[in-house]
Amino acid sequence: MAFLEKLGFQKMLAFAALVILYIFFSIFGVRFLSLDTFLTILGSAYFIAFLAIGVTFVIITGGIDLSIGAGMICCAIIGGLVYNTLHVPLPLAIIIMILFGALIGLINGLLVTIVKLPPFIATLGTMMMSLGFGSIVTNVSTQTFPTMYDADNWYKYLFISTQNKFPTGLIFLVIFFALASVVLNKTKIGRYIYGMGSNEEAVRLSGVNVTLWKTLAYVICGVFMGLAAIFYSAMFTRIIPNTGNGFELLAIAGVVIGGTSLAGGIGTLSGTMIGVFIMSVLKTGLVSMNQPPQWQTFLTGVVLILAVALDVWRNSKKV
Repeated sequence: MAFLEKLGFQKMLAFAALVILYIFFSIFGVRFLSLDTFLTILGSAYFIAFLAIGVTFVIITGGIDLSIGAGMICCAIIGGLVYNTLHVPLPLAIIIMILFGALIGLINGLLVTIVKLPPFIATLGTMMMSLGFGSIVTNVSTQTFPTMYDADNWYKYLFISTQNKFPTGLIFLVIFFALASVVLNKTKIGRYIYGMGSNEEAVRLSGVNVTLWKTLAYVICGVFMGLAAIFYSAMFTRIIPNTGNGFELLAIAGVVIGGTSLAGGIGTLSGTMIGVFIMSVLKTGLVSMNQPPQWQTFLTGVVLILAVALDVWRNSKKV
C-alpha cells in the first residue's frame, strides 16, 4: 500500500480511467480511432492544459484561482486589440498576452498575501474584473486572430498544427510541461510551494519569505494563463468579450481528478495532464456517440466528485 501511495494511487486510478475511456469510445464511438479525432482531442486540451498546469502551482499551496478562465480571454482580447487596432507585430502581441497574464497573477498574489483576502474571494473579484475589462477596452467588440488563409497564417500553423496536420501544439505543451515540472520538482520554488501547502506556518517560522513565494506561485499561474490565451486564440481565432466563465472549472477539475489535493501540499503535473485528457477524451468521445455536450458537463461533475471524495478518504486515513 505504501508503494502505491508513493506512486500516487489517485493518479494511477486516473490513468486507468483514461485508458478505459479511450477503449470504450474506440469500440462504441463512430470514427473515434482516427487521426482527425486524435487531433480534435489534442486541440480541445491545449488551452485547458496550460490553465491546469498554472493553477496546479496555486492549488498545491492550498489556494485557488478562479480568474484563469476569464483572465485567459482577457489576455487574448488585449493581444487581439494591440494586433488589430494598434497594428503591432504578432510576435509582440504574443509577448503582451503573456505579460498581461503575469500581471493578473501578480494582482491575485498580492491580494492574497498582502491584503490577506481569501483566495476564493480575491480571484473571484479579479475574474469579474477581467470579464469587465476586456469589454471596456474593446467596447464589447470581437477581436480576431489570423486564420490559415490570412497573411499571418503561421500563427495557427505554429501553435495548433501544420498544413499536413502535424500537431505542433503538442510540442509546445510537452516543452512547457517539462519546464514546469523542473520548477515544481527540482527547484527551491517548488520545495517552498509544497511546504506552504503542507504547513505554511512551519515554513514561515523557518525563515522563508512566504509572501514572496506564494505570490510567485500566482504569477506562474498568470504566465500560463497568458500561454493558454495564445493557444485559445490560435484555435478559435475569434475572441468574444465577456466570455471565459467555466474554463477555470474545467482546469481545476483536471487538476483535482489527476490527484492534486485541494487541501494543498500534494499534487503532480503528470496527474494534472491525465485529468485534462480524461475530460478531453470524454468530450470528444461523447460527440462520436452523438451525445449532446451537456453530458460531458454532467459526467465531468461526477468524476470530479469521485476524485474529491477519494482525496478526502485518503487524507482521513493519514490522520
